[in-house]
Amino acid sequence: MNRRMFLTAASGRSKSEQVPRPSAVNEFANKKLPVFARTTTGLEPYAGVWEFEQAAHLLRRTMFGATRADVAAILPTTPSQAVDLLLADAPLPDPPVNVNVLDTGVSVGQTWVNAAYVDPNNPTYNPDSGRNSSLKSWWAGLMLNQGISAREKMVIFLHNHFVSGAADVSDSRFMYKQNDLFRRFAWGNIRELARLVTIDPAMLRYLNGNTNTKSNPNENYARELQELFTIGKGPEIAPGDYTNYTEADVQAAARVLTGWRDSPAAIDSTFTPSRHDAADKQFSAAYGNAVITGRTDVDGALEVDDLIALIFAQDATAKNLCRELYRWFVYYVIDDAAEANVIAPLADILRSGNYELKPVLEALFKSAHFYDPANVGCMLKNPVDATVGMMRQFGVQFAGADALAAQYGMWNFVRGQAANMQMNLCDPPNVAGWAAYYQEPQFYELWINTDTLQRRNQYTDRFIGNSGYTNTGVRLLIDPVSFTDSLSAPSDPVALIDDAAQVLFAFPITDNQKAFLKDTLIPGLPDYEWSVEWSDFKADASNPMKRTAVASKLQALFKFMMNMAEYQLC
Repeated sequence: MNRRMFLTAASGRSKSEQVPRPSAVNEFANKKLPVFARTTTGLEPYAGVWEFEQAAHLLRRTMFGATRADVAAILPTTPSQAVDLLLADAPLPDPPVNVNVLDTGVSVGQTWVNAAYVDPNNPTYNPDSGRNSSLKSWWAGLMLNQGISAREKMVIFLHNHFVSGAADVSDSRFMYKQNDLFRRFAWGNIRELARLVTIDPAMLRYLNGNTNTKSNPNENYARELQELFTIGKGPEIAPGDYTNYTEADVQAAARVLTGWRDSPAAIDSTFTPSRHDAADKQFSAAYGNAVITGRTDVDGALEVDDLIALIFAQDATAKNLCRELYRWFVYYVIDDAAEANVIAPLADILRSGNYELKPVLEALFKSAHFYDPANVGCMLKNPVDATVGMMRQFGVQFAGADALAAQYGMWNFVRGQAANMQMNLCDPPNVAGWAAYYQEPQFYELWINTDTLQRRNQYTDRFIGNSGYTNTGVRLLIDPVSFTDSLSAPSDPVALIDDAAQVLFAFPITDNQKAFLKDTLIPGLPDYEWSVEWSDFKADASNPMKRTAVASKLQALFKFMMNMAEYQLC
């Protein structure tokens, strides 16, 4: 029986293994992976055309919702320069703040990330729920307000890779600390990040590292460190032997990691030598029969370094990490050609670069393979792409910092809509992360089913219609007139649809589709009818009747476009 399925059914399972029941899988999803070769391109530098379509593809994959302005900003550069801009270092954001008047331990508008867990003015009140909401809202706000940078996409990648969940950790300060760690290492050294995650207080709680002692070793983290976070199992040779490591290696690694605990007072982790197993740890032939020499007293904490060094010395670790990056940024199918032409050389770059992520990302995003037509528009948007991306593409205006409650409330609404579509920030469904990035053979297709597709359509319909979302008197709504006014030739219905399609779709739609869309805008009318109506409106833009007339037609157009199947692709 699958270990996680078994733990799901067991009443005494670890919190980190609790898996909510998913919605029904789309009956049209893959029953098996395609076996044909998709492409033979590799990491050779991309030398093709550099136009709107290519620039938008780069930004869609590395950001949330490429706007027309974003694409215009990088078009004058070369593809290589655009990637350099996406991977440029930038100041870290200010931390989340308190917007909950009930949390009297922290003033409204001040950060809670270093505050006491218990409100000294109200010791019976648990402020963590409000702070957790603040954290999730803040993160959604960073995505909504991102500049031209791949950092937010990498932060959520790392969150999905080194998984922990707020509901289980139960200390939003720990979750913020971990998010900040991912932010600092977004394209930094993943070996060092793996070491820091191993002793991160949120992870110690999530995978029971804080209960791992010499007298009672807990194998949860030692297992996931190898199976999910680093080297991967590889094909199973025999019970307990997974090619890249064995059950004995899980036990040895667990002994290495004894003695660590989280510290709520310090908002950090701490090492207790008396809880640590100071004996030598023997690893299997999969690790070259290596021995990690036991250390005593405070030096026992250094065994973590030895374990991480041992795991990252294996060739399989780099390949496994590169496959994770590939499925996040390119496509879920890794056939023999992709393995040989992309994964293997990326792994070489990762190892030779001392496990720095930036050279790997540069090679991937600048490659012919990344821009190969087979890899354009082949991904289904994840729910954060769908919710945040729509807001950014249409330039929806949110409340500012002068209206903190409304601002955080709006960010939280967007975040909540993504959660309703099965992608809850800070709370992935289990230790393996979101199934769309590992569950063979469906992968991304798991994002779409009869429930979630309906929710996606309701979300876009809500904001292109007249309902939107209101928080403390501030309204969140797409302004179709403003969006159209930003296009190159809004008075020309053909150019209007071409420009909007460039922003909203990952690849060109057909002439028949464009003709249908034009008929949605101006049913049965010649082109000049729209041109006259738009020009009349622009000449008298304060006239509410003229604005309503053009807005209603644009709402119908954009509503239909966002209900098209192509809109779900990126």
